[in-house]
Amino acid sequence: MTDLLTSIQAELGMPHTPIAFTSSGALPSAFAVTDLACASIAAAGQAVSELLHQQTGRLPGLEVDRRLASFWFSGSIRPVGWKVPPLWDPIAGDYATKDGWIRLHTNAPHHRAAAESVLGACADRKAMASKVVRWAKSDLEQAVVDAGGCAAQMRSWEQWQAHPQGLAVNAEPLVQFTTGNHRHSTAWQGSVAQPLAGIKVLDLTRVLAGPVASRFLAGLGANVLRIDPPTWNEPGVVPEMTLGKRCARLDLHDKTAREVFESLLKDADIVLHGYRADALERLGYGAAERHRRIPGLIDVCLNAYGWSGPWQNRRGFDSLVQMSSGIAHAGMISQQADKPAPLPLQALDHATGYLMAASAIKLLAGRLNNGQGGSARLSLARTAKLLIDQGRGSDEPLRAEDEQDQGMLVEQTPWGPAHRLHVPLKITGTPVQWTLAASELGSHRAQW
Repeated sequence: MTDLLTSIQAELGMPHTPIAFTSSGALPSAFAVTDLACASIAAAGQAVSELLHQQTGRLPGLEVDRRLASFWFSGSIRPVGWKVPPLWDPIAGDYATKDGWIRLHTNAPHHRAAAESVLGACADRKAMASKVVRWAKSDLEQAVVDAGGCAAQMRSWEQWQAHPQGLAVNAEPLVQFTTGNHRHSTAWQGSVAQPLAGIKVLDLTRVLAGPVASRFLAGLGANVLRIDPPTWNEPGVVPEMTLGKRCARLDLHDKTAREVFESLLKDADIVLHGYRADALERLGYGAAERHRRIPGLIDVCLNAYGWSGPWQNRRGFDSLVQMSSGIAHAGMISQQADKPAPLPLQALDHATGYLMAASAIKLLAGRLNNGQGGSARLSLARTAKLLIDQGRGSDEPLRAEDEQDQGMLVEQTPWGPAHRLHVPLKITGTPVQWTLAASELGSHRAQW
């Protein structure tokens, strides 16, 4: 735990501040997943603590609960009388090829269509398996990617280290910080109770990593507005990830919608985005243009496979990066299994989300100090290296009944009542809490 947190603190340029970790237990894994959860949440908390120290002269204490951190990395909401829709599309998953294993990610309709354009229409996993097994894993991975889909063959860590993309991303820092050129003099509008009050966050992220970051910022008082395309949906994660936010839709290919978006962009303090590296550039909102439009902008972005190398613009998700980077292979070896054994949850997404939040708050503290904005770039693949370098965790296992001991809050959602687990992070004097319940995508107007 200490080594992992120290590594993150060094990468973020943070002092080695003592942080209390309470409770015990760890998620079952070939890797130190619970340690990663605790360390990334602690880093986000430390960024808040340092912001408050800068603004008030007082450095709050920090405490992270290991059990709660583990549970939040899986999911914090417990519906009462209703169910969250399935997370995975029926044909998403790992498949045997004629020379190994591949994972197909088909949750989005257009990603499923891309896979089926290569393999043929499939009603279920059995039908898909009968088609995949005829392919060589490298050929199928490339064919699905070329069709605009998402796939990753299983590689070992040694193979990933020798791969051009593995070489590229593993040479990158965990967070790539860049200082902005424009000055933006604004006084801190927050308080100890709500450090990010008055901060407008334009959230252009989807699924897990980016929404984890914006959810955390919202819990500290930030005004978070999430923007999605007209037809995008992710029902399996919306109740978890829209907590504390307002959610609107805009079609950035439409002239009127672009005008609305540009007015939102103009007033944003922080922009979070998780599109592929070239996506906003193709829409006319590249990094240079964003900084030109918004003096003092804090721009935090992530992608799947890193910001250099041949795959920097490749579509990807946590489960695919686990296959590519050797995590699923190492799990298979550790468990002496005959198929890929990924992490017990989407830990790369969640950890990267908290690191994004920490980066945004660190950049905000810098802007309050000198008026300069800046940017931060993170990737799931680089977070994977952080976890792999840490090695295996060791602790007593978490028990299922532990969750019942953690206490829950009642939340009224559009789908029905729910319980929300208590937050794993305690910042002295600063509660992490949300004034808005989770909501459907597109349920609000696109305005601050």
